[in-house]
Amino acid sequence: MYKVRTYNQISSKGLDRFPRDNYEIASDFAEPDAFMLRSHKLHDEEIPASVSAVARAGAGVNNIPVPEFTKKGIVVFNTPGANANAVKELIASALFMASRDIFGGMNYVQGLTDITDGAEMSKLLEKQKKQFAGCEVAGKTLGVVGLGAIGSMVANMALELGMNVVGYDPAISVEAAWRLSSDVEKMENLQSLLGRADFITLHVPALEVTRHLINAEALQCMKSSAILLNFAREEVVDASAVQNALDNGGLGKYVTDFPTPELLGRDNVLLMPHIGASTEEAEENCAMMAADQLMDYLENGNIVNSVNFPATKMPRNGGYRITFCNENVPKVLGNVLSLLADRSMNVIDMVNKSRDDIAYNIVDVETEPTAELLEEIRNVDGIVVVRSL
Repeated sequence: MYKVRTYNQISSKGLDRFPRDNYEIASDFAEPDAFMLRSHKLHDEEIPASVSAVARAGAGVNNIPVPEFTKKGIVVFNTPGANANAVKELIASALFMASRDIFGGMNYVQGLTDITDGAEMSKLLEKQKKQFAGCEVAGKTLGVVGLGAIGSMVANMALELGMNVVGYDPAISVEAAWRLSSDVEKMENLQSLLGRADFITLHVPALEVTRHLINAEALQCMKSSAILLNFAREEVVDASAVQNALDNGGLGKYVTDFPTPELLGRDNVLLMPHIGASTEEAEENCAMMAADQLMDYLENGNIVNSVNFPATKMPRNGGYRITFCNENVPKVLGNVLSLLADRSMNVIDMVNKSRDDIAYNIVDVETEPTAELLEEIRNVDGIVVVRSL
């Protein structure tokens, strides 16, 4: 029986994926096999030695100490793409709100509380509506920085709105490239994209290399009328540099769901809570994907959508399964295979993958591994975690 400790309010559709004859789900297990969470922060928590995996029902993993978990052999999963449509739709609304002063117009109407005559209100609004005029997005150029699950959907959507779309992503995956329309013009570098676009939308993860990707230097590459959208991560944009550009006429507008105090109260800034994935459908999709990935790992050792371990998957072809992760150094796999050979254990199938400083292995053998053998594997230099499934 596997035990999964949950944090936050996980969608019931995700929790219902776990068959109750093989899984127990609760928020108070002392020694769970895995965690499942949304935004709960694990940085300051003591992690039980029993935990082998953490599934985050969402894309970002800033609330999880990933490097620390990697050293312990804990696989961290996220759910890229599960909330992509929800974010895409919010980006569409942001484009429209930034191109016309919809928000200002709505606030103006709500403020007319002293007018009780409908004809008078209609006449006044007809006279004042010009102050909320704007432009259409059709025919404008949208620059999409990051062409993953969300970025590619945003790019394709913008094409359907009649926009010209340029994109930049030096690390685009084959899967993302297949999703992307051929009408999206790929740019060789970020500066070229920033100089072309009327609207710029960011869809990159929060990494050290993307920290303040949009800074004072990048802002100087943009048109002075450009509108910048950040629905990715707060760290991707230097808020103080954006504030200076807005003050000096170097940027037209800034739209984000990562508000900071210095940006409050400005007419050329649209701020909202971090609500990109806050739809019922997105929460359900994320929870279901997280549950499926967690079960496949706990039961079969397969890894899909991990942020710290290599993607590793092998079908069951009979026999017994051993999985182990190790430091990515020479001879570890060979030493483990030697232990199996010493016991005349035939290997049916195996797969070995590595990612940065960690390697992961799935080995199917004909005979059931003993506790003694598993302990010997644990004692091999470089081994981090061993599991028998």
